Amino acid sequence: MEIDLFTLLPLAVALFVFWKLRSVLGTRNGNERPPYEPYTGNDDDDNVVTLPGANRRRKSEGEASAVEAAISKIAAKNKDLKQGLTAILSRDPNFDPEQFLNGAKMAYEMIVTGFADGDKRALKGLLSRDVYENFAAVIDDRTKRGEKVQASFVGIESADFSAAELSKDEAQITVKFISQMISATLDNQDEIIDGDLQEVAEVIDVWTFARPIKSRDPNWKLVATDD
Repeated sequence: MEIDLFTLLPLAVALFVFWKLRSVLGTRNGNERPPYEPYTGNDDDDNVVTLPGANRRRKSEGEASAVEAAISKIAAKNKDLKQGLTAILSRDPNFDPEQFLNGAKMAYEMIVTGFADGDKRALKGLLSRDVYENFAAVIDDRTKRGEKVQASFVGIESADFSAAELSKDEAQITVKFISQMISATLDNQDEIIDGDLQEVAEVIDVWTFARPIKSRDPNWKLVATDD
């Protein structure tokens, strides 16, 4: 299938994004900290992150060999990463790491955009329940304080695989993003209380996406963030 691993419907790459989503812990016990506010000290989901080949078309022998070669190149000397990506491929013949990474970049931008805009509906289809609840709580607190974020996305400098594993029947892939953003937080009088709308800052985020291998639902969701 010619669509990237993450099919984001509707696919609308927004211009405004939040400075940083970085404090949801990399554990999934339901007690993660909410996203860090750097300046303040499936129901009706519209956005999804979808595997290509939702009809589960099996790759041809040539295609499979090309993906295996891509995994070897991506992993280089990282044996654990290669083992994890290969394990995912063995259970999901439609997995393609290059398509996954392209989709992860789009998902990254849409999620930080939704968080900055306080768009909980847009976030719901892209996040696990635990992560969504933490993000939603921070958005609600920000709204109660009468604060808002003004941010613009400059671009992603790099997005690289950090880790991959097949844990029981769930595929997990961690990606390290390095991006450039401009952001500031304004109070209810539209006065900047922190940040700088003229300064471009480098942001480093480490995000983990997951998907049950046996599930008929082809969607990947963000299950943890770190910085």
